[in-house]
Amino acid sequence: MTAIAVTAAFGMVRHTQADPGHGHGAPAAEAVPAEGHGEPGGHPSGEHDGETGHGHHGTIEVPVEQPVPTVTLTVHPDPVRGWNLEVQTEHWVFAPEQVNQSSLTTEGHAHLYINGEQVTRLYSTWSYLPSLPSGEHLLTVGLNANGHEGLTHNSAPIEATVTVVVP
Repeated sequence: MTAIAVTAAFGMVRHTQADPGHGHGAPAAEAVPAEGHGEPGGHPSGEHDGETGHGHHGTIEVPVEQPVPTVTLTVHPDPVRGWNLEVQTEHWVFAPEQVNQSSLTTEGHAHLYINGEQVTRLYSTWSYLPSLPSGEHLLTVGLNANGHEGLTHNSAPIEATVTVVVP
């Protein structure tokens, strides 16, 4: 596990690169841790109210013969307020035009979770998070197929988690 700590005017951001076998239920180290349904073709906004955790759409395992997709999440404090989220992937591409279509393990969209609760879908590599309340927050980005299934490798979700500490 590698970690980078960045101090900014808006608080502390701790990046944790999860290894492919890492599940987000694993405890993070103390010092260095590790839907918006309103889109066209999405679910009614109240359909998942109160749901927390990942995988309510099921999962899809990456085939053995396919290179395993990877994801990294970098949180950049915005100079004015909030945070800019940068999501980088390998062996997988964003395909927003294919949402709710046939699922492939090489394309789709991502789901953003804050403290284990899904808050939106991500359709590209950059996204803006305007604010977070004071405290420590786990931001997790998980890769999803077009049908919203979470991608897995060896039964572990393919995701990246960053801790953001807001004073």
